[in-house]
Amino acid sequence: MQVNKRSQAIVEGVQRSPNRAMLRAVGFGDEDFSKPIVGVASGYSTITPCNMGINDLALRAIAGLKQAEAMPQMFGTITVSDGISMGTEGMKYSLVSREVIADSIEVACNAQSMDGVLAIGGCDKNMPGAAIAIARMNIPAIFVYGGTIKPGHYNGRDLTVVSAFEAVGQYSAGKIDEEELKNIERNACPGAGSCGGMYTANTMSSALEVMGLSLPYSSTMAAEDAEKADSAEESARVLVAAINNQILPSQLLTRKAFENAISVIMAIGGSTNAVLHLLAIARTIGVDLTIDDFETIRQRVPVLCDLKPSGRYVATDLHKAGGIPQVMKMLLAHNLLHGDALSITGKTLAELLAEVPETPPEGQDVIRPWENPLYKRGHLAILKGNLATEGAVAKISGVKTPKMSGPARVFESEEECLAAILAGKIHAGDIIVVRYEGPKGGPGMREMLAPTSAIIGAGLGDSVGLITDGRFSGGTYGFVVGHVAPEAAVGGTIAFVEEGDEIIIDAETRSIQLNVSDEELQQRRDRWQPPQPRYTSGVLAKYAKLVSSSSLGAVTDMS
Repeated sequence: MQVNKRSQAIVEGVQRSPNRAMLRAVGFGDEDFSKPIVGVASGYSTITPCNMGINDLALRAIAGLKQAEAMPQMFGTITVSDGISMGTEGMKYSLVSREVIADSIEVACNAQSMDGVLAIGGCDKNMPGAAIAIARMNIPAIFVYGGTIKPGHYNGRDLTVVSAFEAVGQYSAGKIDEEELKNIERNACPGAGSCGGMYTANTMSSALEVMGLSLPYSSTMAAEDAEKADSAEESARVLVAAINNQILPSQLLTRKAFENAISVIMAIGGSTNAVLHLLAIARTIGVDLTIDDFETIRQRVPVLCDLKPSGRYVATDLHKAGGIPQVMKMLLAHNLLHGDALSITGKTLAELLAEVPETPPEGQDVIRPWENPLYKRGHLAILKGNLATEGAVAKISGVKTPKMSGPARVFESEEECLAAILAGKIHAGDIIVVRYEGPKGGPGMREMLAPTSAIIGAGLGDSVGLITDGRFSGGTYGFVVGHVAPEAAVGGTIAFVEEGDEIIIDAETRSIQLNVSDEELQQRRDRWQPPQPRYTSGVLAKYAKLVSSSSLGAVTDMS
């Protein structure tokens, strides 16, 4: 085995210095100095069920690396639980954690001149954080997903964490009693793994599989199943082969790979957050991807999978029906997937999918036949207009009325909005505006799962719209528009909306308009004063100073 130049530099250096002793202290023997050094970036944590099983996967990966004649070096990276922090001030740190994860992996791997990295993560920001680091470093890398949670069960129906959020709205609307609320909460999350629907974690794990950074079928495996640990060990062996053959992220994360990922995300009904994260990863690797590319691909790709939050099934059901490879093969058969895109295995997608049938298996309706899709076009629409000149993201799956207009109900924070919904102050026809929750204004671009779930729980999902410069959880559905850019904090039009103004949201024309004259808008703009920063020190203050617009991926290392 030929050691890579990165670790060779350490080997040559330590031969001339006492620092070689430090490597011996962590397990190196004489014969190990010729082996590639592979980082195992572990997101293990008991903070969240998404990550609590990752240590076992890391140990299996380490075993696989050793068997493949590599020297594994495990280090930790952070995670936060979006589900636990949802609706609190803590959610402001969620998107920030993506950057912290990326920075920490880059620092550890580059400081120690590692030849490759195997990153393991579970919760929402683990996947894009790791992918951004992988793109920055451009060393052979593979991602191991911690796995999805199995569904909870209560009264004959499957539950996910979103069921608990919606139950709060149902309880506030008098539709269920307190005991029902408690029983849903007690049964929603039965064990280890990331949130079970096609929410952000499962969306991004699927995207990384499509882009060749993870092994086939690995993105929909359950965290607690034996095949997940087996896949972690196999990932280690594949990575060592990639190091020997110098298969680099720049060969995988191409324009074709991003187009493939967007196509699959549309087909599976994935999270709005995928727009933000894929833009960030593409910018890092140097691929020219814009928010408008999502709309172009949406127009030609149908939604094939009936998955939560707006559908019926969870990720483990998708896995049983053939997983992401089955969806990819259907797209490939209809010329909507670039089959020549490369994977970390060294094979192209077409080669990996050669034995996968072009039609989904019979006797299941998780993956619909091509001729009978759930929706004829993708569900993530990019809207533009005077309220979002740089663009906004709308999730329109399950929306019964594609056009909505109504009076603005303006709130300066998520907390104000949620209080009004739970107090019964929001009515059919209202358009809720939640502002100063963007990347800079929040800061941190909080997700709005609590308000949107409360709207659904109150039975207003088809009659109330919500727009925000913040984000939405992958568990959100209904007529909601997020990522409004420019955001309020930098003087975007959303800052000038007044209570009662008419807002028009039209998914068919992909427009979002504030029905106020240009002259009146200019007068409001002239009167507007930028708000004082909500934080003046610490990581949130630093983030607010550095972060870009959401239309550019909300990255913190723009040149």
